[in-house]
Amino acid sequence: MAQPEAASETHGSAPAPRGNTRRGTELTMLVFSAAIVTVAIMLVEISQENTVTRQLFYYGAAYLALFGGAHLAVRKWAPYADPLILPLVALLNGLGIVMIHRIDIASGSSYTIRQIVWLTLSLVLFLLVLIFVKDHRLLAKYSFTCGFVGLALLALPGVLPSAISEATGAKLWIKIGPLGVQPSEFAKILLMVFFASFLVSKRDLFTTAGRKFLNVELPRPRDLMPILVAWAAAIGIGVLEKDLGTSLLFFGIVLVMIYIATERAIWVVLGLSLFAGGAFLAFQLVGRVQDRVNGWLNPLSEDDTVYQLREALFGLGYGGIGGTGLGNGSPERVPFSFSDFIVTSLGEELGLVGLMAIFMMYLMLMMRGLRSALAVRDSFGKLFGGGLSFVLALQLFVVAGGVTGLIPLTGLTALFLAYGGSSLLANYILIAFLLRISDAARRPQTPAKPKQQQAPIAEAHTELVERPR
Repeated sequence: MAQPEAASETHGSAPAPRGNTRRGTELTMLVFSAAIVTVAIMLVEISQENTVTRQLFYYGAAYLALFGGAHLAVRKWAPYADPLILPLVALLNGLGIVMIHRIDIASGSSYTIRQIVWLTLSLVLFLLVLIFVKDHRLLAKYSFTCGFVGLALLALPGVLPSAISEATGAKLWIKIGPLGVQPSEFAKILLMVFFASFLVSKRDLFTTAGRKFLNVELPRPRDLMPILVAWAAAIGIGVLEKDLGTSLLFFGIVLVMIYIATERAIWVVLGLSLFAGGAFLAFQLVGRVQDRVNGWLNPLSEDDTVYQLREALFGLGYGGIGGTGLGNGSPERVPFSFSDFIVTSLGEELGLVGLMAIFMMYLMLMMRGLRSALAVRDSFGKLFGGGLSFVLALQLFVVAGGVTGLIPLTGLTALFLAYGGSSLLANYILIAFLLRISDAARRPQTPAKPKQQQAPIAEAHTELVERPR
């Protein structure tokens, strides 16, 4: 009886190789992240309260429970995903909660509890995406729906009354009672789904070269329509919403995905030239954009419109290279230091060294995402993963550049660090998609079943079959 079983195993299909999922590495890095966050919040408590309060244990337990659950979800539904993505996100999110708690102590507010509630809801969405989106390629089937809904969400605050959409001069919100949602955070993911699918199906449209000018191959005029439509939409949204930050993010996503699809730098040069002209047009038409640009050019003026930027720059200067130490600075004097200006709050107390370490974590997160995008086997996954990874760096550049005076201020917030429900919800969905692509890229391929070769009829053995009586 043993011989037939062995023969059946030999000729049957071989099982898929298990491979090393590296989930143990992920768990170790999550524990390391929890240790850093715990020490950081203890330093804040000791500096501000001269003791360790009970809240520290509540926050620590919530942090461990939430990310422990996220780890179990990845272990079950995306076992081959990159082991560093979730720990990097957890550490960034944890440092953001530490700084929000530090500002709460100084100002008497309660944003930390609300941020933990938003984090809980975000991880629930994270879990649902991993459960129900088992293959990222399914998203391509709904690309046009995603594109339509994304554009609608992007433009909706601009056409709504200012009473329910405007905050600090920009129309970026939809406010319902005490709650507010920033639709552009969700629109960026939906639009990336559409652009990735569109570029896969229309790649030849962008790779065909036209005439040469100064030894540069220009696109054909008839092929410029998609990028012109994207440019017009970006500038129109900037004028409607009185903010160029969202326009820059939206148009930057379009450009980088076209570049990934075509590998032709001329599209980037052409796109940046178009955006520069459109930004100048918006500067002429929108007073808020003029105020932001003037404040950027004169950040130390006595004008009230640059008070936030001026105080933030003074705080960075006060922190210097090594920082004042957690809990020893005065970041709370800057309005919105827990949200729009949390980067400068961290820079004041952690110094240039600490801020560069945080930027390096974002860079590592982007690199791990790009590595997964390069390794995945389908074109849609490559473009979608590349777009998801690049938007992490682009949004950080727009936010950090604005609060440090490199570029004019925008209404965007630092991913995972800043207080905000919309940002956390959308960005954890983004991370779930990135983990799904990473899982597909790292998953061992199932070997094909060997074809059983049948002997020719002439060589087949004769079998004697007894007729039943």
